[in-house]
Amino acid sequence: MSPSGPLFLGIDSSTQSLSAVAIDDSLNIVAVESINFDTELPSFQTEGGVHRGDDGLTVTSPTTMWVAALDLLLSRLHESGFPFDRVCAISGSGQQHGSVYLRAGARGVLGKLNSDKPLRVQLAGLFAVEDSPVWMDSSTSAQCAAREAALGGAQATAELTGSRAYERFTGNQIAKIYQSNPDGYHATERIQLVSSFVGSLLAGDPIPIDAADGSGMNMMSIREKTWSPAAVECTAPGLRDKLGPIVASHTVVGAIHPYYTTRYGLNPACKIVAFSGDNPCSLAALRLQAAGDIAISLGTSDTIFASLAEPAPSASEGNIFANPVDPDGYMALICWKNGSLTREEIRDSAAGGSWDEFSAALDATPAGNSGQIGFYFKDPEITPPILQTGTFRFDANGNAVAEFAPQTDVRAIVEGQFLSMRLHCGNIGIRPLSILATGGASANAAIIRTMSNVFGAPVYSAEVTDTASLGAAYRARHGWICKQQGRFIPFAETMAAAPPFEQIATPDADAHAVYSAILPRYAELEKRVIEA
Repeated sequence: MSPSGPLFLGIDSSTQSLSAVAIDDSLNIVAVESINFDTELPSFQTEGGVHRGDDGLTVTSPTTMWVAALDLLLSRLHESGFPFDRVCAISGSGQQHGSVYLRAGARGVLGKLNSDKPLRVQLAGLFAVEDSPVWMDSSTSAQCAAREAALGGAQATAELTGSRAYERFTGNQIAKIYQSNPDGYHATERIQLVSSFVGSLLAGDPIPIDAADGSGMNMMSIREKTWSPAAVECTAPGLRDKLGPIVASHTVVGAIHPYYTTRYGLNPACKIVAFSGDNPCSLAALRLQAAGDIAISLGTSDTIFASLAEPAPSASEGNIFANPVDPDGYMALICWKNGSLTREEIRDSAAGGSWDEFSAALDATPAGNSGQIGFYFKDPEITPPILQTGTFRFDANGNAVAEFAPQTDVRAIVEGQFLSMRLHCGNIGIRPLSILATGGASANAAIIRTMSNVFGAPVYSAEVTDTASLGAAYRARHGWICKQQGRFIPFAETMAAAPPFEQIATPDADAHAVYSAILPRYAELEKRVIEA
């Protein structure tokens, strides 16, 4: 680490941990720290950072745990000699959809923090609801149904808010709190997301929710980027005043509270840039700045992040959020549950458990698999929503068949996954111009060549770790630069010093034409599988 120059801190409050990444003005990572909730804060008795209800649906986290973790994280960095006095701006990331309920008088308590006492001691009794619902909670189906009925149906809800009503989305969690715990709801002065809550601790004042994380609430107008009166009113009475304003994600929303300057040596001039959700911050870390930039993460589940110019919200697939690095843009998130584990199952059954044999089989078969198409659901699928597990194979004439040759199975699983991505991306307006590949399977050259050919786009390697906290650090620097300049500076300009991603695949025009011709047939067969 150089002995001088500004530093920028990104803090991520995830399901299982609170982490920090610091970068310098040249975008180099200079410090990393993390606190695991289960092992390092055992008094809260969490498993995986959460408490699970007896109903199997309710999942919460103790809000005070996040408070205790912040002091512990900053203490660790301070003890390591991290130069807090050089930090010019802090931003953060939080697990999306979690909510925090601050009692009346919270603003006064936060503003008068005493540096001689731990946060946990001073903020006892601050919360009208002690346990925060988090994204894993699925206990709000009744509230989701009521929301969609009030807003004109699932598609109308998606058109308005960017997504149909999801059980984990914050508006539906708030509606449940109001109905099941009215005393707690009415005692609440301010409702925050996990992201804005951690930022509020640092600012010593409740900071606004940013538009990108606010998109995950089923209450924000996705195009206006303001609270939708209809979506707020069907949630709970008097809610608008409890939510506070929505701000653009690059906004400086405050300065560091003296508690942290005295206790840890932070620079009194350090700015707090609006905190955002973990998915938006990951988009920032992957530098998906222009419409047509997408990242495909090939992991346990396969996930696509994308920048969009114009959204096409859908009631059946994906989520549309405000873009965290472009106040006029959008981002999309689509997830497929059957990712690496399903690929591994075919590797084991058709390639002797060897990735080398799997790749050789993929290279030995033609693009388009001679018209043979397979659907492989080891687990119930998210995109498209299919509860029935199993394998569905079709020959070149569309007839269902019991099995494929092993080499055909290998190509069918890979092509089918990427054809599904291309189909469902197109359904919500994603037109990829370039792809960043990350996750374990991105190291497999044969799989990546197929990805490039299906989409007809070049593929680059994007092995970025700690994406949520790194993206938050990038956003801290971006917001600080915008504040210094007195105007919005394009995120790409602030990232010019970042090394370019390495191109690892170039599309073959003939193979891409084959996949474009197959895609309508794939879509028809997918409908048959869904109907079955």
